[in-house]
Amino acid sequence: MTTDAHTFWLDRPVFVTGCAGFLGSWLSIALVEAGANVVGLIRDQVPFSHLRRSGYHDRIAIVRGDVSDYALVERTLNEYEIDTIIHLAAQTIVTIANRAPLSTFETNVKGTWTLLEAARRSSKVTRVVIASSDKAYGIHEELPYTEDAPLLGCYPYDASKVCAELMARTYVATYGLPIGITRCANLYGGGDLNWSRIFPGTIRSVIRGERPVIRSDGTMQRDYLYVRDAVNAYMNLARHLNDLDLSGETFNFGMDNPKSVLEIVQTIVAISEHPELQPLVLAEASNEIPAQYLDSSKAKRVLGWKPGYSLIEGLREALAWYREFLRE
Repeated sequence: MTTDAHTFWLDRPVFVTGCAGFLGSWLSIALVEAGANVVGLIRDQVPFSHLRRSGYHDRIAIVRGDVSDYALVERTLNEYEIDTIIHLAAQTIVTIANRAPLSTFETNVKGTWTLLEAARRSSKVTRVVIASSDKAYGIHEELPYTEDAPLLGCYPYDASKVCAELMARTYVATYGLPIGITRCANLYGGGDLNWSRIFPGTIRSVIRGERPVIRSDGTMQRDYLYVRDAVNAYMNLARHLNDLDLSGETFNFGMDNPKSVLEIVQTIVAISEHPELQPLVLAEASNEIPAQYLDSSKAKRVLGWKPGYSLIEGLREALAWYREFLRE
């Protein structure tokens, strides 16, 4: 089948796990707009998801259940004759993972091996893209992370992503399953309703005219990526996975421009309607890595991918999304 950007997704059956999540919503919408036949897996009802608010919830086939349910996943792949899998379903909140590691491992680790085994047994699946994370790298003295850096993640969420990657490599090496792996920087944008995260929490506060709260001491450095750029990254990797022979390859996707948490909060405040607000720094966060940021040069070199949004452009779009959401 063609890998031309304009026709590749046309009528292609694509299975998106975690389709009602933050990234999953934006990705599902983009796939529908590209002409794909999207099948989405949803475990819990998410009434305020961007997928539902946008109306695209009614433009994809919905499968309800858990990604760790093997019979359900196998049935879905067979009945919908799935060609492409993009596996996003995960417990992604670091604080929840620290508090409840077993549920995180159940979803992030068992869910991944369940999906991979069902994909291996399918005669139709031609490519799988697995979402890992920059958290899988753990703590390194040498930054930014490149794809060949060892995976030293040791906290529950971080370790779950390391495990998912190891299983993916197993299915590439042992069974020849075509798999690409993404390690994205911290994503931000409209539709993220996990208010404990720095972006949605800060944006909600400044829209309400309240002081934004920083749980850490504000010095931690992270790389950030606008959600639309992440969507482009996933679709780009999936499209080129086979024609560029990238199975088993891992790609970093980020802005390559790390910012401290305090810088991010101050930037959001500065472009908001309440630039006078001063953040409240609690310095209470634990199990947080001091500095994490990526080198995305491989994605640029191999895939021709690059971010389309600057931080300010992404933040302005995000602010507009949350203003409308909170007004409703």
